[in-house]
Formats: sequence, structure tokens, C-alpha cells
Amino acid sequence: MMLLARNQAPAALAVLLVAIACAPPRTGGPGSADPSAIPVPPALGRLPGVPEVRGPLALRVIYPDTNSRIAVPDSSFIFGSTGTGQAELTIDGVQVRVAPNGTWLAWVPFRGDSVVALALVAHAGPDTARLTWRARRASRFEPPAGAAVWIDTTSYAPRGRVTWPPDEPLPVSVRAKHDALLTLILPGGARVPLHPDIRTVAVADGIRAFGFDTAQLEGRGRVARHRGVLRGEVLGGADSLGATLEAVHGADTLRTRWPLALTRLPDTPAIVELDDDPGRQGGSDGITIGRAAPGATYHWFFPAGTRARVTGRVNDDLRIALSSTAAAWVAAAEAREAPAADPVPAVVGSIWMRPGPDRTVVRVPLGSRRPFQVEESEREINLVLYGAVSNINWTRYAPNDDFVRSASWSQTRADQVEIRFLLSEAVWGYRTHWQGTDLILEIRSPPAIDPAAPLRGRTIVVDPGHPPGGATGGSGLTEAEANLGIAEVLRALLERDGARVLMTRTDGRAVDLWPRIRFADSVNADLLLSIHNNALPDGVNPFLSHGSSVFYNHPRSIPLARAIQRRFVARFGTRDLGIARGDLALVRPTWMPAVLTEGLFMMVPEQEAALRSEEGRREYALAVLEGVREFLRARAP
Repeated sequence: MMLLARNQAPAALAVLLVAIACAPPRTGGPGSADPSAIPVPPALGRLPGVPEVRGPLALRVIYPDTNSRIAVPDSSFIFGSTGTGQAELTIDGVQVRVAPNGTWLAWVPFRGDSVVALALVAHAGPDTARLTWRARRASRFEPPAGAAVWIDTTSYAPRGRVTWPPDEPLPVSVRAKHDALLTLILPGGARVPLHPDIRTVAVADGIRAFGFDTAQLEGRGRVARHRGVLRGEVLGGADSLGATLEAVHGADTLRTRWPLALTRLPDTPAIVELDDDPGRQGGSDGITIGRAAPGATYHWFFPAGTRARVTGRVNDDLRIALSSTAAAWVAAAEAREAPAADPVPAVVGSIWMRPGPDRTVVRVPLGSRRPFQVEESEREINLVLYGAVSNINWTRYAPNDDFVRSASWSQTRADQVEIRFLLSEAVWGYRTHWQGTDLILEIRSPPAIDPAAPLRGRTIVVDPGHPPGGATGGSGLTEAEANLGIAEVLRALLERDGARVLMTRTDGRAVDLWPRIRFADSVNADLLLSIHNNALPDGVNPFLSHGSSVFYNHPRSIPLARAIQRRFVARFGTRDLGIARGDLALVRPTWMPAVLTEGLFMMVPEQEAALRSEEGRREYALAVLEGVREFLRARAP
């Protein structure tokens, strides 16, 4: 349970306080029904108590750092420690609750245009400590008061170097005074009108994703973006090395240079081969990420060697053709020009399958390494082949293998083929690679699970998240330290249940993301569990948005995420933030179910204290253990 208290100061100046109440202990636990497993204590249904710390007064702010740049509209959080639980603390004269161990968390108004200053004063007996904390607001454009006409020169879209087909419209937009007349004047004299599009100011992505304060989810104010379209004919057969934007309002005129270098796409576009590690130094996962738009979230995963035709470029992003109607954006640094053009479309030949000890291997002949996408549902794998036509006369199944129940294909578009594999059991994982111009798809079958001892014989990779990076709590506990402590307890619990457990790190040395993923794949892990604890983006109210959550990426991992999430809420009594799909590196491996846990919040004093304690780390590890057991039992025959 959470209690919010607001003092009697005006609402705009208030500081929110938090106290986490202890719910009555709950009894029982799913582990008790498993005779082969270690005994599991009943769930607490609450957080362990915060120990009392007595010491000298030492006032400090852990986050944000002094002189940080913070982009928030009006309020944000700040947290730290007084060094003793006997201290009293005020921020700008408003009392802030200090936990028994001396840590504190506050939600405060951020006043000031470019610099925010807060006065912190702490008292402990006869001792007083004062601290003036300052931060800089991240620069954001504000229309000049009373200006007859203005242009936000930070809002040009696109800007930089763009290569575009001459017969395809290129949308352009800029933020400017809503009732001004805007015209883009190109070097050859062509004039392109831009028209106002007035909309509500967008809510920041961090608040959309993590904010549970509904008031924060409402856009505030309205803004005008003027939009237009550049067409190939404006280039006049030459490059446009710059353009002028003209804004007119009554008798006032404002002109500014639009930083755009526009180049025509060649009549014969380049064919590129994708590879995120061109030198083959082994420093990557061999996958090039595809996005629906520059800067958008991940959507396609192209293995090294995939070839495609370039249809445009914006700065460091290439647009590649998938089919006549679909395109993806990839990093230009991960594409090199292919020595010869491949036939388009590729011809898909007859398919055959062979059995493996834990998988069915599918060979799809293509004639050229075309882009593709694998889509999964509970008992189905759908392979989408772009820029392809089917000549699949035969589909040969693996002998003595009933895992793939059926395989069927369809020519869904003139240059797109889909092959659908229906499975007798739920998807456990898959992976792909090229062998010549044949696409090899490995569909992993579920392991044999004993419902009485579901963890026995399972290979589980436990990833203690961070370093590098990670959050820090009010007492100075780092997330990397907390995660490793939990992971070590979890390893012991899983091993006592019969699992083979491998850790991505066992000390405080930094490990990059891709080596962790590659490691889990190389040991043929049955599950990947990434242990984390949470923090929030600036401007999100922690008193309304803290709790427990579990992240996944692929549908096969949803039941595992739900099972662990249920145990977090039962053991800690935390707010149920639900599970969430996220494009996080540690949950993207396709070869096994994988989840990333965010059990507690580093910034909340009671939760950080739990992560420091042996009891709290064990409760966290037990929640994960019980969730894994529940998931595996449900997948047993």
C-alpha cells in the first residue's frame, strides 16, 4: 500500500512524500507442492523493514547530479541521504520524509528558466547541514513573447544530407508561428508552400512508457508544425545544397537557412550486403537491425550476408527495399555495396526438413540472400520472404519428427512469399543463418520437463544486469551490486532444484550486452533470466509509478514473465505494474524464452534497503525461482 501526503503549501510548491505500509503476511507458495524441491518459505506480502542508521549528519544528493541537464515541464524527483535516520530535512522549506537509514526521496517543482536551484536543509540534534542543489534545464525552444513571426530552427525535419528518388514525395516540416505563411525556397528558385498543422504538444516518451500519473499523460498546450512535400522535379536534375525558409506574417518577414543537402537517388540504385561487423572481429551478434523509420524501434533482424536494394538515405540511415510495397531502415555503417546485383525477385525452391536432437532444421533455397522476417505465435512460426516468388514444388518433412505438424506456403503479394509452420507444441525458440543462398531456419522443440522436478536438467543463464551503467539508490547502493547479490542467491536456489546455472558475470567487472547474449546462445540455454532493479526517467512521479514489473520481447516468454510478476507482488506486496514488451537487448534472443526482471526500485528508500538486506535479496530470488517453476510445470507433458 502507498500513502501520499501533501503539506499545506500551494499545490505548485508541494513536495510529495511516501510511506510503504506493511500488509499482513501471506502464507503458502507454489514451491510447497514440489516434493523434489527445497522448502520455500511463505511469501512475506511486504518489504523487509528498513534498518535504523545513526551517525553524523552528512547531507548529499545522489540523483540528479549537480548541474545535470534535465528536460522536464514543471516537476521531477530528487533523492539522496542525510547520513542518519534521526535527521529532519526540508527542501525549499517543505518537509521531506527521511527513512530510518537516512535516505530520502522527494517530488519537487522545478522553477527557473535555464537554472533550477533547490535549498536543502537538514537538522540532527544540534547539527545543521545546508546544501544548494542546482540543475540546468535541457534547452527547449520557447516562442519569443510578443514576436510577430518566429521559426523554431531546432525543429527542421528532415535536416542534414538526404538522398531521395526523384519520383517520390519527401515530406518536410518545421515548427513556426501558427498563422504565418511559410514557403521553402530552393536554390533553383522553386517555391514549396508549407501549411500549418496544429496539434496538442506531445507527451514525452519516458512519461508515456513509465508514468502512471494520468494527469501527466495529457498533452499540455498546442503547437503548430507547418508541413509540405518536396518532389523530384524541384531538383531540376541537380543537387540542392541548401534552401531558405521564409515566414511572413502581415508586414513582417523572417528568413532562415534550412540545413538540408538533397541529392537525387541514382537511376540504378546500389545493392548492399548487410553486416554489423564488416571486419568480422567477433564484436557483434551478426545481426543488422531494421526499423520502420529512422530512429524507430527494432522490427526486423537481418543476419550477416542479407542483400537488398537501396531506395533512399537520411544522414546515417539507409532505406532498403524489402518488396515492392515494404521498406526498412538500417544503419549505413552496417551496409557495404555488393559486387554484383542479385536477381530480383528471388525464386524460392523446394523445402526440406531434417531432425535434430532438440530442433527441426528447415532448408529454404532462395537463389539470393533476400530480406526476410520470422513471426511467431503460440504454436506457429511464419517465415516472410521479401522480394521473392514461389517455385516450391516439394515440401519434405523430417523422418520420425512430429514436432512440425505441417508446412504450407502462399504467395501473399506479387513479390512476397510466406511459409507457415504449424507445431505440435508451443514455440521454444528459433534462429536463422545463411548457407550459401539457402536460408537455414532452426525451430527449437521444447525440452523434456519432469512436472515433479521441472528444473532438473535445465540449463539456465542468469544475467546480473549492469555494469556498465545502472541506477544508484539513495544510500549509494549500485544496481550492479544489488543485481549480482540477487543472482548469486538465485543460482544457489536453482542449482538445488537440479538446474545447471551459468552466470554472465560473477564480479563487478563490466560486460557488454552482446557477449551476454552470445554466451546464452552458445551454451544452448533453456532460459535466460536477466536480473535488474528499476529507475524512472526524469519528470515521472515515482510515488505514483513505482512497483514491480517484468519485461519480455517474444510471445513465448509471456507466460514466464507473468509467472514471475505474480510472485513479486505476492512476496513484496508491491504495486503490480504488469508485464511489458520491450525492445531490450537481453530479452531479444530468439533461441530461448528470456525475461528481464525489474523487481524493485533503487530510488525508493524502503526498496533500496530491501535490496541491501540478505532477506530482501532472498525474497527477490525466491520470487524468480517460483515463477520459473510455474512456467516449466505448465510446459511439461
